[in-house]
Amino acid sequence: MSYYIGIDIGTSGTKSLLIDSSGKIIAESAAEYPVHMPKPLWTEQDPEDWWQAVKKTVKAVVKAGKVKKTEVKAIGLSGQMHGSVFLNKKGNVIRKALLWNDQRTAAECEEITKRAGGREALIDMVANPALTGFTAPKLLWLRNHEPKNYDALTHLLLPKDDIRRRLTGELATDASDASGMLLLDVKKRQWSKELLAKLEIDPSILATVYESEQVTGTLLPDVASELGLSPDCKVVGGAGDCAAGAVGNGIVKQGILTASLGTSGVMFCHSDEPQYDKQGRLHTFCHAVHGKWHMMGVTLSAAGSLQWFVSNLCKELVQKKGIDPYAILNAEAAETSVGSEGLFFLPYLAGERTPHADPNARGCFIGLTSKHTRGHMARAVMEGVTYSLRESLDILGQLDVPVKEIRVSGGGAKSPLWKQIMADTFGQKACTINAEQGPAFGVALLAAVGDGAYKNIEEACKATIQVVDRIPPKKASQKAYDAGFPVYQSLYYALQKSFVEIGKLA
Repeated sequence: MSYYIGIDIGTSGTKSLLIDSSGKIIAESAAEYPVHMPKPLWTEQDPEDWWQAVKKTVKAVVKAGKVKKTEVKAIGLSGQMHGSVFLNKKGNVIRKALLWNDQRTAAECEEITKRAGGREALIDMVANPALTGFTAPKLLWLRNHEPKNYDALTHLLLPKDDIRRRLTGELATDASDASGMLLLDVKKRQWSKELLAKLEIDPSILATVYESEQVTGTLLPDVASELGLSPDCKVVGGAGDCAAGAVGNGIVKQGILTASLGTSGVMFCHSDEPQYDKQGRLHTFCHAVHGKWHMMGVTLSAAGSLQWFVSNLCKELVQKKGIDPYAILNAEAAETSVGSEGLFFLPYLAGERTPHADPNARGCFIGLTSKHTRGHMARAVMEGVTYSLRESLDILGQLDVPVKEIRVSGGGAKSPLWKQIMADTFGQKACTINAEQGPAFGVALLAAVGDGAYKNIEEACKATIQVVDRIPPKKASQKAYDAGFPVYQSLYYALQKSFVEIGKLA
């Protein structure tokens, strides 16, 4: 029997899982680590924390699976996109990595746009506008604000690719994750020489680009020994977490969209050709499917908004032993009416990506009255996040992108109430599949493809992924959300100028 490991280096923690060649999950393990916030809207992590979590979880699944070291044939890597790992010539990490939801780079985004010759010219080069979460602005921020660190810089890697370096010694990435750096010619699936020249960035600092199922190296002998694996174990290109999660949900052909409720929220659809939103509201990236692309809208604080609500405003629930605070909030929210009796929540806790691309945006509860309870607030959070995701769905409709089926996934989608809210707000069935592990499962399948267990990822997904539940929208609720949606949309524009002024006071 052949086995494969999928590793997902997330924002809140790392998950590793072991599957067999039929796609059956044999074992899984997770480990958490902190996010550092040195200033409001700044987010960083220590890459060493990722590495320790990877070693812990991989050793755990190998042990739990009771597999021989030679039976684990390949590893797939997924990770939070856009993060920046800065290395010096000795291969040492220079400083903490700046994360995908870090908002410090607004000035650098303006610099990139100006150097590129304007927003349209930039989109022509790399398919996307400059956004604060992307990697290229982080690199320019290092150059502008920490020149000594920039002078010491030899290599720039994404989070999962720093793990690859530690596993194999290779400096490599894949096309899907590289797309989010704002340095890749997405259409040609190679680094943009034109933009790199305009930004005065040395191409040698960037990793070699592979397709997601291609083998990028094998385990270093000492690492293999520590993990209980063979040095012949392959490591494939893998994918950024969004593309990996899409593979894990079987989004490998047109017409199927995944709505993911992780820390961030993602609306992701497959495309056989590179399609662009000329206004830059949606991202166009390379897919983890060889030679294919995808379009994607992002809500920066999705399930992360509910996590914030629980952690900061429901501490008495968190501190009680033997209870699940999320279960209690779901029950309370389910007792309230659709629309939370006029209470709205704007999920801009870390700024916003789609459709506004506004690092100044702030989270808000709007419409509070003395009648509103904790349950209303919890439901308003779910509804506000879902409205935000609907904005991406509406843009796809404006671009005539077909969406015949919506598959929901992520931690937030484990809530029956939230799934029903999504079905009602989207006006389509909310489908769930037999695999809930998302990115880690997706890259485990890519590892199986890279080892030859399947001829391609489409075949692997067809053999292992099936829809197991379809929740239809309720007509009355759908009508209520259709009425509430334009009100939700209007609130951002009503507050847009105030957000800028609020930011000056932070």
